[in-house]
Amino acid sequence: MKNTVITGASSGIGLALCKHYKQQGWTVYGTCRKPSTELKNLGIKIIRDIDVSKPQTIRELKSAVMDISLDLLINNAGVLSDEVLADLNFGSIQQQMEVNAYGPLRVTEALQFNLKEHSKIAMITSRMGSISDNTSGGRYGYRMSKAALNIASVSIAHDLAHKNIAVGIFHPGLVGTKMISGVGDITADQAAERLSQRIERLNINNSGSFWHSNGEKLPW
Repeated sequence: MKNTVITGASSGIGLALCKHYKQQGWTVYGTCRKPSTELKNLGIKIIRDIDVSKPQTIRELKSAVMDISLDLLINNAGVLSDEVLADLNFGSIQQQMEVNAYGPLRVTEALQFNLKEHSKIAMITSRMGSISDNTSGGRYGYRMSKAALNIASVSIAHDLAHKNIAVGIFHPGLVGTKMISGVGDITADQAAERLSQRIERLNINNSGSFWHSNGEKLPW
């Protein structure tokens, strides 16, 4: 049986990914700050009180899966706020950096030795982290944090290549979750299905590349 850790599991894309991999017969470890009723009802292994912006809880996560060999780590936890240049909120910008950029790096550092040869890491990022794709401005904290995550993911891909561990950098699409008030082109379940296809096709030869969940390669 295959094992996966999925962060940000209580709702949205994370919950849908937990559901998908559970249905595929995987043992799923879903991390969250507080489990939702929907997550509890999935019947997966829940690791609660995990806030990826807090190093102490990452140590608790590491301890919880200490003896588990992971086939897949999905760094999905994220937050979104809006800032405009005329009224920047540096507190929200810092929080997005802590969760969206530093969080996945902390989790990956903590769980790197749970990964084995041919294991995979999926970073759930956003095309809003693309510099050349930025045609509308704004969203300073989110754009900056996702751009930081993207470049960190490329470094991780290089650093783990000798272990044949592939790293995928994936934009899920415009998903109708609570994070964006339910407005989107696809559902969380559809995003999970598409992301799983990208993860299935992930290998050491395309490690460190940036993909839309629909299969389109994205510009940096």
